[in-house]
Amino acid sequence: MKTSSTQAFLEFKEIKQGIIVLKNKALRGILMVSSVNFDLKSEEEQNSTVFQFQSFLNSLDFSCQIISQSRRLNITGYFEKLKELEQKQENDLLKMQISEYRKFVQGLVAEGIIMTKQFFAVVPYTLGEVSGRGGLGIHKAQTGTMNEELFERCKSQLYQRMEFVAIGLRRCGLSTVPLTTPEIIELLWSWHHPKEAEVGYYPEILPELIK
Repeated sequence: MKTSSTQAFLEFKEIKQGIIVLKNKALRGILMVSSVNFDLKSEEEQNSTVFQFQSFLNSLDFSCQIISQSRRLNITGYFEKLKELEQKQENDLLKMQISEYRKFVQGLVAEGIIMTKQFFAVVPYTLGEVSGRGGLGIHKAQTGTMNEELFERCKSQLYQRMEFVAIGLRRCGLSTVPLTTPEIIELLWSWHHPKEAEVGYYPEILPELIK
C-alpha cells in the first residue's frame, strides 16, 4: 500500500514571493493587522471607527478573510534574564527592586496564562478572475496550468487588492504589514503546532517552499 506524506494533505502547493499558491492555482496574500483598544476610545471615536470599518467592508467587491491567532506567551527566558541581572547587580537597592519586580511578574503568571493575540487579513485571487486576453485567462484556469507569466499577472492583481485592503484598514486607524514567505511558513506551522511554537521551536524550512 502506497503511503502519502503529510504534504499531500495540505491545500497549498507552494509559497513564493510572499504568496500562497493553492493546489487549485488560486493565490492568497496575508496582511498582519495591528489592533486598537476600542474600550479606551471615546464614544465619538468608537462610532467613527465602526463607521469606517463598515464603509471598508461595503467597499469590498471580493471576499476577504479576517482571522485572529492566540498564542501562549512563554516568558521563562525573561525570568532567567531578570535573575541574571539581579545576581550581577552591585547596587543593593537596585538588586532588591529587580527581585521584587521578578516576583511580582511571576505572581501574575501563576494566576493565569499570558496570551498574545495577532490579527491577519487573508486576501484571495483566483485564475478565473484574470482577463482572457492573450489566451492566458479562463482557458488556462480551466486546464489548471499556470506559467510564470500568468503568475506574475495574478500576483500584480493580488498586490493591488492587498493595497486596497491596507488603505481601507488604515482609515480605521489600523496599520498592516504583508507577510513574507518565511513569516507565512512560520504562521502556518505555529497554527498547527502551538506547543512547539510556544517554546520557540520550528523545524528547518523546506527549501522547495521558499521561492
